[in-house]
Amino acid sequence: MSEPVTHSGATPGVSIVVPVRNEADNVEPLIAEIAAALDGRWAYEIIYVDDGSSDATPQRLAALRGRLPHLRQVRHEQSCGQSAAVRSGVRHARGAIVATLDGDGQNNPAFLPDLIAAIEKGGARVGLAAGQRVGRKDTGFKKIQSRIANTVRNGILRDGTRDSGCGLKAFRREVFLALPYFDGLHRFLPALVRREGFDIVYVDVADRPRLSGVSNYGFFDRLWIGIMDLAGVWWLIRRKKATPVVSEVTSRD
Repeated sequence: MSEPVTHSGATPGVSIVVPVRNEADNVEPLIAEIAAALDGRWAYEIIYVDDGSSDATPQRLAALRGRLPHLRQVRHEQSCGQSAAVRSGVRHARGAIVATLDGDGQNNPAFLPDLIAAIEKGGARVGLAAGQRVGRKDTGFKKIQSRIANTVRNGILRDGTRDSGCGLKAFRREVFLALPYFDGLHRFLPALVRREGFDIVYVDVADRPRLSGVSNYGFFDRLWIGIMDLAGVWWLIRRKKATPVVSEVTSRD
């Protein structure tokens, strides 16, 4: 298992990971909403993973770090995709519980406490709390894309999830890092967490329009590339063997 990257200060219980690319105007308002949702409830850190932005996102984050000690900034020199950004954030996280949300503002941070609490209350058997969007604010074409993708995915993987694309999720850091990594991982977390023998809790979350800017992900990201990923995840699930119960023998008898 990957070890967390060292960072000075008290260890937080919760890490919020936000993958972003070219979201300069959304950085400050979203961070303020995250703080409003979590202040006084958990010791937390916010990790922004800048996936090779070419706008002012790195500068906005650097300026905010000067006055927000709980904010951390991780940068990819070139864009490697959302799954890579999430993984980089989780690897740098110091909290045992990690929550994620998209950096465009469509995911409302007000639902973070419900997701985090679901992991805490679920105990060791619950590996993932997944947001399920209601009242989606996407365009009609984007909704059709997601509906088709979710129907096909659920028909093949039978993961019991109606909305795997919602960025609002919470999970145990060690569970995430035990999963096989590939580009597109973030779209298949429910199926892969079930593959490891953990339960999933679902939380309804309200969708809203992005705060500013335009989407960084298009039709090919959501459909054609996902077909290959879907085949790979199906293969992984089919090849899963029973997890051995391991104990060390210390007696000499």
